[in-house]
Amino acid sequence: MSEFLMDRRTFLAGTAALAAASALTGAAALPGPAFAAENRPGEPVALPPLPWKENALEPYISAQTLSFHHGKHHAAYVEKTLKAVQGTPLQGQPLSAILLHAATDPAGLALFQNAAQAWNHNFLWKSMKPGGGGKPPADGALSQGINAAFGSFETFAQKFTEAAVNQFGSGWAWLAADAGGLSVYATSNADNPLTRKQTPLLVLDVWEHAYYLDYQNRRADYVKAFLDHLANWDFAAQNLAEG
Repeated sequence: MSEFLMDRRTFLAGTAALAAASALTGAAALPGPAFAAENRPGEPVALPPLPWKENALEPYISAQTLSFHHGKHHAAYVEKTLKAVQGTPLQGQPLSAILLHAATDPAGLALFQNAAQAWNHNFLWKSMKPGGGGKPPADGALSQGINAAFGSFETFAQKFTEAAVNQFGSGWAWLAADAGGLSVYATSNADNPLTRKQTPLLVLDVWEHAYYLDYQNRRADYVKAFLDHLANWDFAAQNLAEG
């Protein structure tokens, strides 16, 4: 059984347990997910423009890759999500609310996959920037959190690389935070930290469409390019501060 299905079943079981507890205590049942997706307004279901020009990440990610990745793959997830929620109570809701609602619905797998992929890609584009990579500022909360969780940035980079390279099949490599500190892990398919009640800080897409035109089967080289030249530590630090 895939990690994605296990995580989704755990999420469904936890939601059912919360509903049962509310019934026992007489608390009013709440619609949708049992926790807030974000502490700030959610993003609409729409295809956002890239935050930089298509060729801005070259030579590490080509304009050709981004043309397909953003203009075809990401656009398709948005289109399918909009079609699925049209005429339902979810129409007009933020993307994060839609994906979390779908995660609680045993019949909502297709909607979850498309809504979560749309959200993940929105987050991905912000996780990269021209001239990024390297280490975050040593005196910042993000760097301190990385050192507390992993001992050093170098160990973090090793763990992140292992998560990204060893993810079997399609998925994502995340840096995330919760009350226990920072963590690194991979998720399968469309799954993301929101379904784990965690705050995502940074992500790398390891679906083949994200890198195959530029790196073929050399996923490790793609991950290294991300960490060395593209990772947007300002965005990760902002997420940590606002999470």
